[in-house]
Amino acid sequence: MAALPGGRRVSGLRREEVAQLAGVSVDYYIRLERGRNANVSAAVLTAVARALQLDETERRHLFALAGPTRQRAGGQPDQQTPRPGLLRVLDSITDIPALLLGHRLDVLALNHLARALYPELAAMPAGERNMARYAFLTDAARSLYVDWPDTARESVGMLRLYASHHPDDPRLAELVDELSSADPDFRRWWVNHEVYLPQHGTKPYHHPLVGPLTLAFEAFTPMGDPDQTLGLYTVEPGSKSEDALRLLAGRVEPQPTNSNRSTKPYQAASPIMAEGVRQTHR
Repeated sequence: MAALPGGRRVSGLRREEVAQLAGVSVDYYIRLERGRNANVSAAVLTAVARALQLDETERRHLFALAGPTRQRAGGQPDQQTPRPGLLRVLDSITDIPALLLGHRLDVLALNHLARALYPELAAMPAGERNMARYAFLTDAARSLYVDWPDTARESVGMLRLYASHHPDDPRLAELVDELSSADPDFRRWWVNHEVYLPQHGTKPYHHPLVGPLTLAFEAFTPMGDPDQTLGLYTVEPGSKSEDALRLLAGRVEPQPTNSNRSTKPYQAASPIMAEGVRQTHR
């Protein structure tokens, strides 16, 4: 079993107090926190989550870390193939950016406006397109995202959440190694064990072609593909952002979405240093 996520939500709460609130002994809680207790009951985990005041995403992360049914490496697909129907959905979305993400934030497909919004991402080789790699390894992302630290940190949280459900994914270890070696912010945020699940919100951008715009986003999980996320970006009608998005749409040639699909497995840009990062849940 993996150790509990790092940190406590309640400021100043000691292990003794958490144990008391959860109804377990201090020794039991310490072993649980350090990942030394196997077969923890759902009732105990629920009590710990309540004591730590975890939100729903953090609670799911805790149960995934401690649960006996976590997916092992043998069940991890080598390639991610979006359904043709999902690609047709992206093709049919012509007035807003839309993209499809898979395991490890790999980018499986972008419609024409998403390519215009993220031109450097679209220019990456298909098998290397990844939102975390884009956020941390390109200067374009740091210029595009007005709140780059928040956006980049969210991508770390999404990878951390994925790691709790797929702890033995070797490609995640490669990606974590690559980003840890290249960026000190990633290294620092990765060890914080924070998790993040995208749902909806707004983000400010400063696009090199059309200037500032604010996009709202909605995230959906397609039925039957729990590790894929469909992201849609919208603008407020009649706003300057809508004008900017229309201007951006005129700067890109429409082309079929399935031309963006990755046709080869993810390849890390740096050698694997698996032992240093393979225990992604620690």
